[in-house]
Amino acid sequence: MEESVNTWTCKRVAQWLQDEGFGEYEGLLCTQHRLDGLSLLALTEADLRGPPLGLTVLGDIKRLTIALRRIQKQNQAQLEALGLSSVESLTAGPSLGCDQVDFRYSRGDHLGQRTELRLRNGSRHCSGSGDELCHLHSNGRHRQHLAGRLDPEVWKTVLSTVYVMFVFGFTSFVMVIVHERVPDMRTYPPLPDIFLDSVPRIPWAFAMAEACGLILCYMLLLILLLHKHRSILFRRLCSLMGTVFLLRCCTMFVTSLSVPGQHLQCASKMYDDAWGKIQRALAIWSGFGMTLTGVQTCGDYMFSGHTVVITLLNFFVTEYTPRNWNLIHTISWVLNLFGIFFILAAHEHYSIDVFIAFYITTRLFLYYHTLANTRAYQQSRRARIWFPMFSFFECNVNGPVPNQYHWPFDKPAFMKTMIG
Repeated sequence: MEESVNTWTCKRVAQWLQDEGFGEYEGLLCTQHRLDGLSLLALTEADLRGPPLGLTVLGDIKRLTIALRRIQKQNQAQLEALGLSSVESLTAGPSLGCDQVDFRYSRGDHLGQRTELRLRNGSRHCSGSGDELCHLHSNGRHRQHLAGRLDPEVWKTVLSTVYVMFVFGFTSFVMVIVHERVPDMRTYPPLPDIFLDSVPRIPWAFAMAEACGLILCYMLLLILLLHKHRSILFRRLCSLMGTVFLLRCCTMFVTSLSVPGQHLQCASKMYDDAWGKIQRALAIWSGFGMTLTGVQTCGDYMFSGHTVVITLLNFFVTEYTPRNWNLIHTISWVLNLFGIFFILAAHEHYSIDVFIAFYITTRLFLYYHTLANTRAYQQSRRARIWFPMFSFFECNVNGPVPNQYHWPFDKPAFMKTMIG
């Protein structure tokens, strides 16, 4: 009597792969991922394409999928006994086109949103009326459209890095121009501000705000090191940071607010030539505009760059770590809020500077990720017109980026095993 497929061992599956002409994947499927007969019956094309397998040769994927469907069809009774009969019906049955699926998202279908959230958290099952759509996305080929295609596209990440560095340099030059136009403190005293008028100045507070930002920066660097999709994360960080600071260049150049505190020595500085301005801008750029590196600036009040950086770092830390990492999220938010408080307590910015910076940064982060996670908007003509840079960077990232981690180096081996 022929041996039942669901009783096959890993060695028997390896033999089947050899017989079907897929011997090169024997180590990946049978040795590394311990694929036996039972798991072979449940294997789908989406599993082959997506992590952790990540097959990239299209011809092999298609031929192996055909072989899988053939063996699954031959063992339909075993599939039904195991409750896996939906695999065949979903992979072979009629399917919705991408535009139809996206249409449901664009209409705000709560079912689609729930499915997307399940995919983000790595779940393969839904409840209630969402079962069919969830299985369609998680077991069929449409999962690839939502979360399967996550190309690193390192060249785009390099381009985004060049973009943000250029914006930082341009911001530094605008800060030099703004410093020359700072209002005279004798003619234009500090504006009334409820917080600044009520809270005494703390001299060391601004250094503490920058320390909070540095801690958040180190936290995000560690996440980027260990995150499997670090290229996409860093590209998004650069594009968002550059865009907010480019907007900041406009606001602080157009409107020059009076100095917020008498303790600031903000007499306007005039430079003899353009080279002097460039040298000053390079000093600000190389010091990242931080007082801890000896950089002192005036006039760049609308809006707070320190608040932008601290808030954006916090949002990236909390977005790209698992939802149950409550301690990390709490620490990140505490650093964000305390950093904002220290900026105000140092009397380095008006309250409105900090509020507008926080609002613009959080809205832009949320809008960007809403568009990125909703493919209907991502591929729309309106998005390409109004958000050309977003469309360029995100055109090949379909759906939410899963929080998956691995050790990027070969040694030490225990770290690769523990994290990978």
